[in-house]
Amino acid sequence: MTPIKTLAALTLGTVLATSAFAANPDVGGAPMFEDKNIIENAVNSADHTTLVAAVKAAGLVDALQGAGPFTVFAPTNAAFAKLPDGTVDTLLMPENKGMLTKVLTAHVVAGDLSAARIVQNAKNSKDGFFHMQTLSGDALSAQVKGRNVYIYDENGKVGRVTIADVNQSNGVIHVVNSVLVPK
Repeated sequence: MTPIKTLAALTLGTVLATSAFAANPDVGGAPMFEDKNIIENAVNSADHTTLVAAVKAAGLVDALQGAGPFTVFAPTNAAFAKLPDGTVDTLLMPENKGMLTKVLTAHVVAGDLSAARIVQNAKNSKDGFFHMQTLSGDALSAQVKGRNVYIYDENGKVGRVTIADVNQSNGVIHVVNSVLVPK
């Protein structure tokens, strides 16, 4: 092997080894483990207690523990707190389970979409957005501005990805700072 090919192989090997062993970021003060599923990790995040309560109330625990893969744009407690007063309490009422399910599944996309893939798809699109269909059948769009990725719901409300690429055994979580509301 020539010295240049050897150097290229070593460099590529180092990049692959580094990314293969890169630790997941902590979320809500808790470590996130790649060998645990979305629910097993989410229940440990102090920043996602409202989301976990909502997932339980909607009966989505088993679905999000399934094989997937899923990409979840996970709103924080602070994101839920930005909703109008009483919204979360209303959504958590048993009679509103259908509406709660729609809101939550509007944050989930089938597949394992890394931040790099989302960024690449947005940058390569004609309109500057990567358009995704959620499990609820609603639309989300991702746009890159500087070093940030923003996720838009169908109403034009935007959430910024604050923690990307939290890998799970059944997909990936990207933490967002807003609740994305379907039409």
